[in-house]
Amino acid sequence: MSQFRVLAGVLKGGGSPFLRCRAGGLTWRCWAHPKRGCSSRTDPLPAVVSNSSYVEEMYLAWLDDHKNVHESWDSFFRNIQASGPSGEADERRPSALLQGRVLSHSLDVAEKVVEDHLAVHTLIRAYQIRGHHVAQLDPLGILDADLDSFVPSDLITTIDKLGLYGLDESDLDRSFQLPHTTFIGGQETTLPLREIIRRLEASYCGHIGVEFMFINNVNQCQWIRQKFETLGIMQFTSAEKRTLLARLIRSTRFEDFLARKWSSEKRFGLEGCEVLIPALKTIIDKSSAAGIDSVIMGMPHRGRLNVLANVIRKDLDQIFCQFDPKLEAADEGSGDVKYHLGMYHERINRETDKNITLSLVANPSHLEAVDPVVQGKTKAEQFYRGDTQGKKVMSILMHGDAAFAGQGVVYETFHLSELPSYTTNGTIHVVVNNQIGFTTDPRVARSSPYPTDVARVVNAPIFHVNADDPEAVMYVCRVAAEWRATFNKDVVIDLVCYRRFGHNEMDEPMFTQPLMYKQIHRQEHVLKKYSEKLIAEGVVTLQEFEEEVAKYDKICEEAYTSSKDEKILHIRHWLDSPWPDFFTAQGEPKSMSCLPTGLDEEVLQHIGQIASSVPLEGFNIHPGVSRILRGRADLVKSRQMDWALGEYIAFGSLLKDGIHVRLSGQDVERGTFSHRHHVLHDQEVDKRICVPMNHLWENQASYTVCNSSLSEYGVVGFELGFAMANPNALILWEAQFGDFHNTAQCIIDQFISSGQAKWVRNNGIVLLLPHGMEGMGPEHSSARPERFLQMTKDDPDHIPVCSHAVGVRRLYQINLLFVSDGNFFPFLVPFKQLIIFTPKSLLRHPDARSGFDDLAKGTKFKRLIPDEGPASQSPGQVKRVIFCAGKVYYELAKERKQQNLDRDVAIIRLEQISPFPFDLVSEEVEKYANAELIWCQEEHKNMGYYDYVRPCFLTVVANKKPIWYVGRDPAAAPATGNKSTHLNELRKFMDTAFNMSSFQD
Repeated sequence: MSQFRVLAGVLKGGGSPFLRCRAGGLTWRCWAHPKRGCSSRTDPLPAVVSNSSYVEEMYLAWLDDHKNVHESWDSFFRNIQASGPSGEADERRPSALLQGRVLSHSLDVAEKVVEDHLAVHTLIRAYQIRGHHVAQLDPLGILDADLDSFVPSDLITTIDKLGLYGLDESDLDRSFQLPHTTFIGGQETTLPLREIIRRLEASYCGHIGVEFMFINNVNQCQWIRQKFETLGIMQFTSAEKRTLLARLIRSTRFEDFLARKWSSEKRFGLEGCEVLIPALKTIIDKSSAAGIDSVIMGMPHRGRLNVLANVIRKDLDQIFCQFDPKLEAADEGSGDVKYHLGMYHERINRETDKNITLSLVANPSHLEAVDPVVQGKTKAEQFYRGDTQGKKVMSILMHGDAAFAGQGVVYETFHLSELPSYTTNGTIHVVVNNQIGFTTDPRVARSSPYPTDVARVVNAPIFHVNADDPEAVMYVCRVAAEWRATFNKDVVIDLVCYRRFGHNEMDEPMFTQPLMYKQIHRQEHVLKKYSEKLIAEGVVTLQEFEEEVAKYDKICEEAYTSSKDEKILHIRHWLDSPWPDFFTAQGEPKSMSCLPTGLDEEVLQHIGQIASSVPLEGFNIHPGVSRILRGRADLVKSRQMDWALGEYIAFGSLLKDGIHVRLSGQDVERGTFSHRHHVLHDQEVDKRICVPMNHLWENQASYTVCNSSLSEYGVVGFELGFAMANPNALILWEAQFGDFHNTAQCIIDQFISSGQAKWVRNNGIVLLLPHGMEGMGPEHSSARPERFLQMTKDDPDHIPVCSHAVGVRRLYQINLLFVSDGNFFPFLVPFKQLIIFTPKSLLRHPDARSGFDDLAKGTKFKRLIPDEGPASQSPGQVKRVIFCAGKVYYELAKERKQQNLDRDVAIIRLEQISPFPFDLVSEEVEKYANAELIWCQEEHKNMGYYDYVRPCFLTVVANKKPIWYVGRDPAAAPATGNKSTHLNELRKFMDTAFNMSSFQD
């Protein structure tokens, strides 16, 4: 604003005087209050008419007492008097002075005064926007946290830069009016420029750097300014300092103890960022005081054992025994390394005397993969507790700097943070900024100034802080907790620190970072520096400090002795999501059974009627949707159902039994193929919607159906976390097309398929993956069933004992349930990972329907659907048995009918692929003892089900006869993009499937 050319003017008819400013071809009005002078409020200027009466009134007031007006007016009148003709000043009226040469001279002086004030206001804003760039953030003093040593030219770090604002050294002791957008003055409205700069540097350029001016909410910006600009606000009592010291002692001495006892073991210690422990505890304390009683956390491996010990408060002997190489596993599964395990613990928060539950979610080495999982688990707990504002349950996510900047799932998680069906009402993110990623210098690891810049996408404030200043860290953590409680939005704390021993304790960082680690070797420990500071202040004595250290060392030694008594590793002690009262003493679900799942006729009819109607009066639906609902009504009348109606009945029956159902994914409300329409939209009223399934029963469970952002990695992780919270819920994610799970493969590989083995983590997420070769090209044809089958723990060479009890146990112990597109209704098991390959063209296929009798009382899931046609009446005469799964059955059935081979060929459908139904397949093989066995699939030979089912079939027949393959030849791509080629391939393997001589010698 200093470039404005200032003209004089006053409002027509009196009122406040103003200065007329011109910039960029526009004219603006800047109000000038008699007492305060120019403010920052501007708006377009109307026609200006000079009104000298107002000026005369101010002039008279000024003559009575110069302090009656602002100093800019004081200067104005002084200059008028000084430059006027002799004797004019005695007239006590300014009319003659406001003319000609005298007025012109006075306006020049007034213009300079106003420009100087505007310049100071601009200077204040510059510090608020860019002060963090020159903050002293690196505890090593050798790097710049923003990767740039350049000082922004608009920040005053040397006197010579005052000229940028049209000021000079003589202005340093002049007083200037402070704008409304700063709190550096306290109760004072003016300050000398020297003091203004000093206070700005103290607020924004010390050990804390604040990024917040990009936030487009004035109240939020003012809130942050007040927290960092108010004089003396960052104060701690002696008791608070002693608590901070005690927590820092525990954090530091825990790492020292592990280093002494297991010097050759990896532990990913916290050395260089020991302040993380008191930081987390401060956040939890402040949040507990605000009403939070459940905190769900996720973090990478660095510092994890310390967090478990000193934040979650896991028994130290349980941690120490993990280092014993002779410790035997008591639980089934492979387990995981100690710094990946999670924990769930309910305890008293000593600072608030309130109960608090802390949960640290287990995670793999894929560092940020746990982020959406934590968010989903947090959302679920909030949902089931009715905590719509996040006042009881919250999440804390810890990150490494390189991963936070480099991992795309971080952005996906942030992008979910304010979506209605995904928000957790604010997450506190704590970045352990090592200023290096393993061996990679940040200057070649990211393009943004800070690793935290991704958080700006959701207008989250970012607090950078020097981790070697414990009190600054604690203050920032307080503010972050208050921000989250006040605004229910994400906030980021960037702990700028270092790694004392490299990536892990076995690594040699000097290979690649010699200069950094020379400084680190010289770096004084933060505990030593802080303890000396408090001793010098008289807060503690040296003896008290040494006693506190000895006290914690003794606790560690006693726990170490106790840990030697542990001979067995119990992974169940490390559960991050226990399901109380759900398991038997043997660790199996109490409700796990294969009981019938059928429904009474009236229930089927009731759900069908709601599914084909609009429960709200005066609701205007689209004509196309109206036709779909009429079609459903016709199906209900004929006691028939297609996939969409079967899904509706499945969900509705669970809701009736009090089981919450949540379906999410891209476009799931309508359905990618426009078959579902679970959310109806009023065609006349914006945002008016109807979810008929929430109008089924008076006391039903709620049904959540929500379109997600265009994300797979983040959303699948979120839904996985949601499913962890409650066994009595059905959580489903549907892909737009089956291959969309490709970009969520990390969640599938590291959590869904292996989570039970690694962490004894139970989960009931269901993945719905549209699958089928329909000539639509390689991208949206295959959901890659071979990948899922490869991840199952089923043994193809062993036929399990067939009994109900064994079957139930086997179903529980399998890591994935894998079914084809039939039997959708009865197979939704809320507490088991389930992969369902759903149809596309079969959604409207006239033969892909079932009757209500298939869902009647006494019915249950069919793992295998036998042939019920003419071939089954004379099994001894059948020449060929074709086993298959999925859509290809309908093509095979059509071809068999056209060739009139109903008595010669039996077609059997496997509906449950894994666990493989050995018992039922054995019955069918024995039934058709004289027939040759075929496995037919539409997928290419190197894909699909063949490699999985072939050894299973050979085990069934004891390798006494072959199982022939019929399908497409091996290929690199999942499907052809040429329609003609697709049809030729289909014709070829149909001919092979029914050519009786095709496999004869």
